[in-house]
Amino acid sequence: MTDNVNNKQEILEKYREAGKILKVVRDEAVEMVRVGNSLLKVAEFVENRTTELGGGPAFPCNISRNEEAAHATPTAGDTDIFGKDMVKLDLGVHIDGYIADSAVTVDLSRNSDILKAAEEALSAAINLARPGITTGKIGAAIDDSIRSYGLSPIINLTGHGLSQYEAHDEPSVPNKRVDGGVILREGDVFAIEPFATDGAGVIHDGSWAEIYSLIRKKPVRMPAVRNILKQVEEYRGLPFAKRWLESDKLEFSLIQLAKAGILQSYPVLLEIEGGLVAQAEHTIVITQNGCEIITK
Repeated sequence: MTDNVNNKQEILEKYREAGKILKVVRDEAVEMVRVGNSLLKVAEFVENRTTELGGGPAFPCNISRNEEAAHATPTAGDTDIFGKDMVKLDLGVHIDGYIADSAVTVDLSRNSDILKAAEEALSAAINLARPGITTGKIGAAIDDSIRSYGLSPIINLTGHGLSQYEAHDEPSVPNKRVDGGVILREGDVFAIEPFATDGAGVIHDGSWAEIYSLIRKKPVRMPAVRNILKQVEEYRGLPFAKRWLESDKLEFSLIQLAKAGILQSYPVLLEIEGGLVAQAEHTIVITQNGCEIITK
């Protein structure tokens, strides 16, 4: 029993350390999100600073703007700069695979109500989180909070559980009112992430993807494809960016690996009516009497 308790404490400390690193990196990166600054420089800063502080990127730095809800990250050599955008900065840090995940919205577009709706929905959800509460009740709190602004939650995006080397584990945490749900237990680790929009509240896949993950290993014949697979295996199933890889046949190799069911792509997610999207996210650990926010 003692060994089990000690192991749980060691794991919790790794989550906490990941959260501490994430907070430092997030706060520094937010100061770089300004009109005219480079998206690529911000993303590379987040990923490099995470490593410098002793963590590992749990996924590529997501910089999603305006109607983009998630999964946008710069390309290699990207020349895009920030305009008067609603910018979602979503980043993850891991220590030995134990992940802290957090997102903030930097509103350069002067649509502060959408940002406030997402932030207040996150606060409402966290205030409820404790053992015995269902994910359905958390979803209802998010739904009610965002709709009180006359806005819509994005109903087909959810928060999620976190586990070792698994950035999106069960159970999902809905952003809408649902019946039932999973009962929270002490020790559970979740990322709660409301999305608020002035659009329809539904997202769809865009036509491009810069983020992938390894979903299963299979033998491959072509040397160029094997080279990419070897690079990909280093991330142990965590999502990675196309710009992190080196090959003169990169696009071809990624297509072959996806066709073989070895890689999964993550297309950029777009609000279906083109509405502006704001996001707020923290990682929490359910405690005996409530929860601990490890990314605050």
